[in-house]
Amino acid sequence: MAISGCSSTNIEGATPVAATDGPKNTGTYPNLNIPPQAAAEQFTEAEKNARLAQLKAEAQAQGSKGGAVKVANPAALTTLAKQHGTDALKQIEAKCDPALDPSCK
Repeated sequence: MAISGCSSTNIEGATPVAATDGPKNTGTYPNLNIPPQAAAEQFTEAEKNARLAQLKAEAQAQGSKGGAVKVANPAALTTLAKQHGTDALKQIEAKCDPALDPSCK
């Protein structure tokens, strides 16, 4: 404890100088009446509508590919659901990993 009382910590370089300075008074007020300059050329209404139509068409095309999952055999899935939990528990309790040991079941 006595040694730590004699040491000092320098925190001068801990934060950037700009972060501690705050706002600067330039002696003038900002002119808020100047319209902002666009960084890029803006879309026309026709371009906007064309791009929206293209996006909607692509979204509909993707939606038609997926859709709901069709169950081929609901009885098999029900049986699998009933057995899966107990089978997984048996593997965990036996510390058996089929990925490491193919003969493990």
